[in-house]
Amino acid sequence: MGGLRPISNPPNPWLSAEVEYLDEIPDAKLEVYEDHTREILSHNDSPDLGFRWSVNPYRGCFHGCSYCYARPTHEYLGLGAGTDFDRKITVKPDAPRLLKESFEKPSWKGELVVFSGVTDCYQPLEASYRLTRGCLEVCAAYRNPVSVITKAPLIERDIDILRVAHATVTVSIPIWNRAHAHAVEPYVATPQRRMHTVQRLAEAGIDVGVNVAPVIPGLNDADIPAVLEAAHAAGARRAGYVFLRLPGSVKQVFEERIRQALPLRADRILSRVREARSGKLYDSRWGVRGRGQGQYADAARSLFESTIRRLGMNQDFHGPSEDSFRRPGRGRQLPLL
Repeated sequence: MGGLRPISNPPNPWLSAEVEYLDEIPDAKLEVYEDHTREILSHNDSPDLGFRWSVNPYRGCFHGCSYCYARPTHEYLGLGAGTDFDRKITVKPDAPRLLKESFEKPSWKGELVVFSGVTDCYQPLEASYRLTRGCLEVCAAYRNPVSVITKAPLIERDIDILRVAHATVTVSIPIWNRAHAHAVEPYVATPQRRMHTVQRLAEAGIDVGVNVAPVIPGLNDADIPAVLEAAHAAGARRAGYVFLRLPGSVKQVFEERIRQALPLRADRILSRVREARSGKLYDSRWGVRGRGQGQYADAARSLFESTIRRLGMNQDFHGPSEDSFRRPGRGRQLPLL
């Protein structure tokens, strides 16, 4: 585990003041480790993503989504991509301070920062640690553009600071059928509860959208119109789409989960995934890995795009402005000519 220090008695998020945003307590042991890293901003150079910088206050994720593309990142810690990723969570208690230090560096120009890239920044431990909130307070103080991606209703706790920070929020709701969602996202709030979060954020004046991600052929591709229609009715005016990605050991985790939880659908799902990946379960090529190929991938994408057009979504969205950055008390520092 390198320099990670285990917490002998980690806080119980279900005993926090935010318990109203959490579901029932799962029957699973949780291990928490502290990571006193010296950097909090992660740089991304993938052409498939629309941002360069992300913040991950946690590593691993209690939600336990079997399809999570970030699972192999736990292997860099000497842990497994399966249950270790779900139950051995690393927290970065210095995250807000480190983010502030990053914003003070002369090299920082105020680019968009996204929460998060390899975890859900509002997983249950955030109810106790409040690291994401602390980082958002830093973004608000520096007027740094910020965007949040989450599945968790816990984000409703932070509506006040999200408004001050002018944050954009995307709520991931890939599956509308509750039983199917529970099968592959076992510790996430129901899709309908997440849609209520979309509504609450929209009513608060926050720019909120949904991610239909991942699309799993043979499982949730038919759910696309229902998710988008419910999101539009809840106040979302934009939506994203990502096809299922199963890099590295995620393939084994995903297959094991669906064979256990969805035995009658498993062969069909895996067959259609291979159809969309040239006979494999994953294709890592840029531009292809998030879209898929073949009739099932094309049909799902077409269904998404036609529904978006019918609802009038994804119009005139420009994202957070990157001209707002100010260091407190000093105004905007212009580059020297």
